Amino acid sequence: MVNLEWYRTFKTIYKTGTLTGAAEELFISQPGVSLHLSSLENYTGYKLFERRGRRMIPTERGKALYNFITEAIGKLEEAEKSFQRSTEKHTPTISIGMCFETFQTTLEPYIATLPFNIIIKFGEYPEMVDSLEKGILDLIITPQAVTSKDIEYEPFSSETIILVGGNQTDEKTFQNLLKDNDITEIESWLKSEKWYGTTGDMEHLRRFWQLNFNKHPDFRPNYIVPNLNSIVRCLSSGVGLAVIPDFLCKKEIENGQVKMLWEGNSKVINTLNFGTRKKTIYADEIESIKKIFREVMG
Repeated sequence: MVNLEWYRTFKTIYKTGTLTGAAEELFISQPGVSLHLSSLENYTGYKLFERRGRRMIPTERGKALYNFITEAIGKLEEAEKSFQRSTEKHTPTISIGMCFETFQTTLEPYIATLPFNIIIKFGEYPEMVDSLEKGILDLIITPQAVTSKDIEYEPFSSETIILVGGNQTDEKTFQNLLKDNDITEIESWLKSEKWYGTTGDMEHLRRFWQLNFNKHPDFRPNYIVPNLNSIVRCLSSGVGLAVIPDFLCKKEIENGQVKMLWEGNSKVINTLNFGTRKKTIYADEIESIKKIFREVMG
């Protein structure tokens, strides 16, 4: 089914005559504009513009399509403006992408206090960057700063990936092994214990193991749970091991519910970044969100 946003983008390209002009008017990236246009051309089966330098010259098919849709799209845009004036004049909507655990630990308690609407989306980091470029998201929280001319990153905190154990885990033997610095025995003890992991995600464990044992882990976790916060709750009431970011279990470690066993001989440290488009109409709202993250994780 055709996406109506493709028609809006097509009409804007037709009016501005350039991809850049359309991107600026729509507040999305130029790659996002190109994607909408190519998707519409694939859908119709015709080239709608000829590229002459930076100018986009409509083809005869493009002119015909423009004449056919311009009135209808104009009416939809007017309806959109009228709706915003009547019900959302002072209530913009901000879309934010981050991992589920980060949301629960940082932003979730503050949602009800925000004077604007929020849409939270979870997903993989490359997918979030792509959605940010296309204008689907307005802000992302990411440890991966993917280079893009339309996106800027602002580092605001860091996380250390650590080995933690349940509050009933016998840590004395492990601590003695660490004192002896016998890497073979340390690895052997770790592999003899029960492990927690999350569905389809072993990135933290792989990096931790690679840096400290110079190999990939050759075992799978015994218990697969929905997310990292589930791991913390499980460890709080029993034995077992897991490799997770330190900020997710800071309170539990301080309260003695979870034991911090090892940061590794080679620490795994991720820098957390705010990712935003360079041009946005939601600068004030985004700054409010950033402030919360700085206070919680600073």
